[in-house]
Amino acid sequence: MKVVHTNQAPQAIGPYSQGIIVNGMFYSSGQIPLTAEGQLVTGDVQEQTHQVFRNLQAVLEAAGASLETVVKTTVFLKDMNDFDAFNAVYGQYFNTHKPARSCVQAAKLPKDAAVEIEVVALVADSL
Repeated sequence: MKVVHTNQAPQAIGPYSQGIIVNGMFYSSGQIPLTAEGQLVTGDVQEQTHQVFRNLQAVLEAAGASLETVVKTTVFLKDMNDFDAFNAVYGQYFNTHKPARSCVQAAKLPKDAAVEIEVVALVADSL
């Protein structure tokens, strides 16, 4: 088991790591729209989703993985009415490669974010 850490994504806001590698698989913690400096990106769900993907790309890179090696995403939306707007951004990052996905509405997300995403990905050296 290997703990993944990068300064290119926000630091954990609790007793957890940005991600863990086990048996060639990377499991990320949920990423919300915080900058690497810990500032919440305000704005609509699309602006927040872009920041979440910047964070995911940073932790995936630190793990030796990428969006192309993601096999599963779990998405938490503050408001399911944002589903179409969220999907418009999500599809920019997963356009040809489409991992399995779950998407649910959450009663409340950390820092009152509009979106949180976690991923499971294959690590490059295990492909």
